[in-house]
Formats: sequence, C-alpha cells, structure tokens
Amino acid sequence: MSQSSWQECAAAKVASIASKIPECWQITQEDKDRAAKERRLTGPFIESFLSEAENKIIKTSSPKLCEQLASRSLSSLEVTEAFCKSAAIAQQIGNCMHEIFFDKALERATQLDRYFEENGKPMGPLHGLPVSLKDIFHVAGVETTMGYIGWIGTFEGSSDQTKLHKTQSQVVDELLMQGAVVYCKTSLPQTLMWSETINNIIGHTPNPVVQGLSCGGSSGGEAALQAMRGSSVGLGSDVAGSVRIPAAFCGTYSLKPTHNRLSFKRAANTNPGQLNAPASIGVMGTSIGSLKLVMSAILSTSPWLRDPNVIPLAWRSDIEQEVVGRVDKHGRAVAGAPLRIGILHNDGFMRPHPPIARGLRMIEDVLTGAGHEVIDWNPPSHSDAAQIHMDFLQSDGGHDIHKQLGLSGEPIIPPLRQLFEPAAPFSAVKIQELAIAARDSCDAYLEYWNSTATADGREVDAFIMPVAPHAAVIPGRQVYIGYTEIVNHLDYSAAVIPVTNADKEVDLADASHIPLNDLDGLNWSWYDPDAYHGAPVGLQIVCRKYEEEKVWAIAQIVDTLLRGGTEDRRMAA
Repeated sequence: MSQSSWQECAAAKVASIASKIPECWQITQEDKDRAAKERRLTGPFIESFLSEAENKIIKTSSPKLCEQLASRSLSSLEVTEAFCKSAAIAQQIGNCMHEIFFDKALERATQLDRYFEENGKPMGPLHGLPVSLKDIFHVAGVETTMGYIGWIGTFEGSSDQTKLHKTQSQVVDELLMQGAVVYCKTSLPQTLMWSETINNIIGHTPNPVVQGLSCGGSSGGEAALQAMRGSSVGLGSDVAGSVRIPAAFCGTYSLKPTHNRLSFKRAANTNPGQLNAPASIGVMGTSIGSLKLVMSAILSTSPWLRDPNVIPLAWRSDIEQEVVGRVDKHGRAVAGAPLRIGILHNDGFMRPHPPIARGLRMIEDVLTGAGHEVIDWNPPSHSDAAQIHMDFLQSDGGHDIHKQLGLSGEPIIPPLRQLFEPAAPFSAVKIQELAIAARDSCDAYLEYWNSTATADGREVDAFIMPVAPHAAVIPGRQVYIGYTEIVNHLDYSAAVIPVTNADKEVDLADASHIPLNDLDGLNWSWYDPDAYHGAPVGLQIVCRKYEEEKVWAIAQIVDTLLRGGTEDRRMAA
C-alpha cells in the first residue's frame, strides 16, 4: 500500500467501528468535546449517560452479577444491554475498542434467557455474564487486527481467506461453553510490544482516571474499558507486564498465570514462533472475585483436552482454602499461621516514585498490623534477568513485526523505532546461550526464595513489589519494565490490586534522591506531583510457578485488609 492508502484504510476502519454503535447510544459532539476537557472520565462523568438501573448493573461485581443472573433477578438481556451501552459511551469518550459486536451479544443474551426458561437452570457458571476481550482473540464472524493495518480484511495478514471470520480462539469457546456473552474487543498497541496503547488505526487510548496519563499496555484498552465500567471482567495477554501494567495504571485488578495454565490456541500474537519467553493469557476485572470466577470457570472445561500445551490442572480450591484458612474474615492472621510476605521496595535499578513507595508502605503496615510477618526481599538482579527476557523478544531481529508492517506500508509507532529497528536474527547458538543463562537465572532466584525460609521451615508465601517505578505514567515517559518483565522471565504467577492514588499534597518529590543510573535519574527528573495527582497506584503480588490459586487468595486477603475488612471496596477508578 502507498502511504495514503494505509491512512485511508485506517480511517475506514475507524468509521466502521463507529458505525456499529446503535444510534440510540450515540452521544453528541458537544458531549465528546466536554469529555475531551475532563480530567476524569470514570465515575460520575460516564455514569451521567446511563440510567439508575444501568448504573446499578455496571457497578456490580462479576460474581454478584452471576448470582443475580442465576437467581433470575436479572436477565442476561438486561445485563448485556447495560454493559453494551456503557461500552458504547466509553468508546466515544475514551477510544478503547477495536471491534464492536453488540448485535451478536444481544442475540446471544436472548438465547441464554430462552435456555434458562426452557431448562430451568443456567448454562454454566458464567451464564449471561458479558466478557470483553483484548483484540488478540479470534471470535467467529468478527475481525482481528491486533493493531496492524495490514490485518484489516484478512486473517492475521494472510491472503488465505479460508480462516477469515471463521476462526475462534479456544479460550473464547470455553467462555461460551460456560454461558458467557462476548461483545467487544479492546485496543492495544501496534505489535503488542509496548506498555502504552497506541496504534496507527485508532491512535491513542488515554487513561480514563486521569486523561493526561497513559492507560498502559498492551492490554490497555481492556483496563480502560473496565475503569469506565464498560466491562466487569475480560481477558488479556501478558508477555512483559501486559495485563499487570494497565490494571495498575487504571485502578483495576488482574491475574497473570504461568504461561500454559490457560490456552493460547488460535489466538493471535507477535512473533508466535518465539517460545523461549512465552505470553500468558490473563484475566482482568473490576473486582478481585472476578479473576477467580472466570479463570476457574475456564479451567473447569478441561482445556488441556483440546490444547496439549495446557497443563492439566483444574482450579485447586484446596490450595485457595488453605491460604484463606490462615486468616479471619477481616484478613487478620489466625494464631500460629500468619502469612510470610516479602516486600521489594527497590529492585536496585530503578527507585520507585513517592506514590509507589507510599503504596508499598501501606501494604506493609496493614500486613504487620494484621499479625502477618513481613521481610525485606533482596533477590538476584531483576534488571539482568529482564535483559535476558528482552533479548528473547528481540531475537528475530524484528522480522515478524516488520513483516506485518510491510503488508500495509504503515510506519512503526515512534516509541518502538529504536527497540525494533531491523537487525540480523540471533543464531541458534546465541539462542542456546540465552536459554542456558535464563535457566541459571531462574535457578538462582529459586535458591534465593528457598534461602528465606525460617529455621522451622516456614517459607515466604509471596512477595510484593511495584508494577512500575511510577503510577499511571505521563505518555512517552515509561523507560523501564523490569518490575514486570522479571515475573515473565521466571514464569511466576502474579496478581495486581489497586492500593491508592497519587496525592500531590503527600507524595512530594525527593530532592535528596541520588540516581542509581542514568535511566533512574531520567525517571526521577520526570516526576511531577501535579501531573500525577489522582493517578492509580497498583502493586503486584507474586507467587511461584502454577500458584494461581495461592496468589489469588493472598491478593484477596491483602485487598480485604486495605479496605478495612469491609465487603465492598470502591475502586480507585
């Protein structure tokens, strides 16, 4: 394509997305202009476009919605209409979706209501629950672009039309088996390989909590939609922080499993043949309960019977209950069974900004105040391990990325020009050397973890650390993802919970900070308390491989402690 034709193709795609919003849910240009001037799109602003009944639905957590759907106090059509309308408003003010298929969703919801009427029971544990999807998941009859203009009108850029609109990702099949309703696909950065959401099709997706900041990436549209309550739960993917960074930046929750706990079969991906640093399918939601709800429902379909790469592990409630049994209903330690939690305040390469440091202290305070044991976490170098991981991601010399860009002639987005400048791919020998270094690095980390056990054998249950060295970042000023990348390198299980929000009156710049290196100095030079004011602060809880049940249970306990043991918590967003 010529330069003008890729631009025209992108414009046509944007127009197509807009045309799928029903006229009755379209807002005026005056409303759009008003939204553009708002600092915060979440909460009262977006709620003003919805009825009282609709707001009640979209502010209800996924587990409670499923209870109400199962008791028939709400119909699938009612719930689906509310989320479709909210998502439609979110798209018009927040530019967070690539694909809209509300018509299919409403038809599905009607069928589910009929199913319940005829069978006297729900189809499954997700019966009638709307679930949003990052635009890597194929849905039959719906396009997948993954942010590439050259994929528009094709199946992953291929000239073979036999799979176009006919392919469906296995995990989508599993959601539908359990009664879910899928209704939209959310925005992501071109290539997936950036922690801000921007591409040449729709442009930039802002942070709806503080519009001047980034919503994160690569599952940024998913977190932004959820922050605006256009979704209560959805699926993303994570190869270097992609479900954790957006959740932390937008004040939502996420769970990144070990990479082969959920199926990646028939989902799109960048450089899909690169298997040394694999991506994980993750769950993102507006409540801690939504993460377990969806993940356990998917696992109950035995996905390993359809995908040989999936580990045959159903959701292990016994592990979850063992952790929960160590606390009372308020999250306080039961005598003789406190949690042992490591806290990493600083990874030695990038010292976190004041809002993040305060969030870590808040967690440490509530844990110790509830009778749990907290220790300093001082593991082997995170930055060295993260570099090994990044080397794997760049090992093809950018071949796959530039192949996809070449389909349309579109340029690579500016933040990635240097990172993925075309280069010679690594040799097989170099890949083998990296694999050995990765193995040794993971061994060293595990040895450190084991070394922290007490004399009587009590292990550290999890460690908590930043997701990034800053709160939701000023666009263009994210220079380090080592805090998330290390978890992918280790292939550990991790959950993100919202902790607090940046406060310009409290989180003052530290004039005495001595930079650890040039990048740390640059990051600190960009700290602006006024610009960051109100930005969500999310932190990640990390357990070892295949410990999704454990990390979820600990996240639930910490979340309960942070909200004072009450049943409901108003999200930062």
